[in-house]
Amino acid sequence: MALGIPSNSPAVNFREIDLTGSVPNLPSSVGAIAGDFSWGPVHEPVLVQNESGLVAQFGAPTTSNTVDFHSASYFLKYADGLYVVRGIDEDSSGSTASNSYSFSTADNSPLVKNKTHFDQQADTLDNFSGDSDGDAVRGHELIAKYPGVLGDALKVSICPVSSTDSAFDNWAYEGSFDAAPGTSAYADGRDGVSDEVHVVVVDNTGAITGTAGTVLEKYAYLSVASDAKTPEGQSNYVKTVLNEKSDYVYMSTFGSPLSFDSDEWGLAANVGTATTPGTSKTFISGLSVKDFTFANGANSATLDTGDIATAYDEISDAETINVDIIIAPSMSSSTDQDTVVDNLVTIAGSTRKDAIVVASPARADVVNVASATAVSNMVDTANRHTNSSYLALAGNFLKVYDKYHDQYVWVPAASSVAGLMAATDEAVGPWYSPAGTRRGNLLSVTDLAVNPTKAQRDTLYKAGINPIVTLTGQGTILYGDKTKLNRPSAFDRINVRRLFLKIEKDIANYSKNILFEFNDEFTRSEFVGVVEPYLRDIQSRRGITDFRVVCDETNNPPSVIDNNEFIASIFVKPARSINYITLNFVAVRTGVSFEEVVGQV
Repeated sequence: MALGIPSNSPAVNFREIDLTGSVPNLPSSVGAIAGDFSWGPVHEPVLVQNESGLVAQFGAPTTSNTVDFHSASYFLKYADGLYVVRGIDEDSSGSTASNSYSFSTADNSPLVKNKTHFDQQADTLDNFSGDSDGDAVRGHELIAKYPGVLGDALKVSICPVSSTDSAFDNWAYEGSFDAAPGTSAYADGRDGVSDEVHVVVVDNTGAITGTAGTVLEKYAYLSVASDAKTPEGQSNYVKTVLNEKSDYVYMSTFGSPLSFDSDEWGLAANVGTATTPGTSKTFISGLSVKDFTFANGANSATLDTGDIATAYDEISDAETINVDIIIAPSMSSSTDQDTVVDNLVTIAGSTRKDAIVVASPARADVVNVASATAVSNMVDTANRHTNSSYLALAGNFLKVYDKYHDQYVWVPAASSVAGLMAATDEAVGPWYSPAGTRRGNLLSVTDLAVNPTKAQRDTLYKAGINPIVTLTGQGTILYGDKTKLNRPSAFDRINVRRLFLKIEKDIANYSKNILFEFNDEFTRSEFVGVVEPYLRDIQSRRGITDFRVVCDETNNPPSVIDNNEFIASIFVKPARSINYITLNFVAVRTGVSFEEVVGQV
């Protein structure tokens, strides 16, 4: 059959050509923050939607990390999408299960950051050696899933199968299960007996739920046979189930071929081995309920600039995580603040090129400092920051209520200003300014570290710092929309910078669809036909005043085509926000026509 001829005889054939592509309208309100938290995965971005989700994933705040916690929670007052990255320092460690064995342990406080980190350490954590006298260097049966003191609140209780169900009948958690463990269908079909256990994970001290003894998780009819499967074909091995499903613990070791005291969990010969079809195998015999309590967890002391940088590295790749607003933490000193902010500007403006950083001054600049001194401090710190349109400075600290400790705390305004940006996206679009009385009111603010006067606001704004001010009858307001760009440009305003971030990201994502197509008139027309309606929609929503898309032979000559390139030039006239208002009130003499004076003043 010749190329292009679909039939060897007369026929009617058809084919489909899809020209219905469109520019994906990606959400523009996803924030990101890193900081010190009580619980949760380390160096792993987790998307949370509200404060309750923040507590569930990262724990309630302690008195030492309440500022970082409330920085995150205040963004979530305005928006429902925040990536949180937990950072740690060298003082942090995980809780491990204690037991009654007499042995020396190489590391009583292992650091397990997240699931990937646990898997990488599996061989080290599951490290058994010793002799029949019980002198052993051994691994950790159970480890708190995340580092921190909160892990010390945990207890794991394991009830084995036993003759006449005596272990189950006397178990404190009998009421949480329908019946005693026994022999699983899987083991029974492969000549194994007595392999089942029940497991509960308990808030032993009440530090997690507020009520000591609360059962956090329960797992029924798990097996100690390493190859055990459920009827659906999923693993039913206790170690695998806990490691994949538990929100609180990892099991590194369950049993060992070392035959020590069979009265102790983990040392029965068949526990943790596979079934052996054709050979009868008893997995559990004569073992009693075993309770594991946890100890040796430690929180971070103070995150330094290196700890912060390591945490924010997790959101630096634009291809793996969608982030629009990066919230900078507030460090204690202005020197550390410079380091952190400049690193984030590099991530946003050079590495990702699709996000804006919102930062506050250093805590020492403004908290418990006289107003005039605070303004001077903020200007000095801001002048040392990288001058970039990818940075917006929120010049204040907010006094907010910490309900977890019945106290007031000072938190950087950056997260609330970032929240205003996200709320503006949702309400009207990122090309609108987040400042002023219509969209710039900050929520749940008790007081400001400094309430700048008009003259002080002038000083701050000239330095590229957006003042936050409380005005009588109007509340606490973001009173500026500048970026930290120190030259006259459309990009020295937040709404213009965020407009371009929006259209650049959306059009770039659409453009991936034409990679590896031909650079010919058809493809170029398709591109223009998709991008122009997208920009026209933004124009109708007041984001731009005019635009033009050029993608033809003028910017795609043969030399470009032969180099396997494709070029499109997109010209945009952005809408500008009003920053200065002049009202002319003119007294006119009686008898003078308005037409005579209009245009002369």
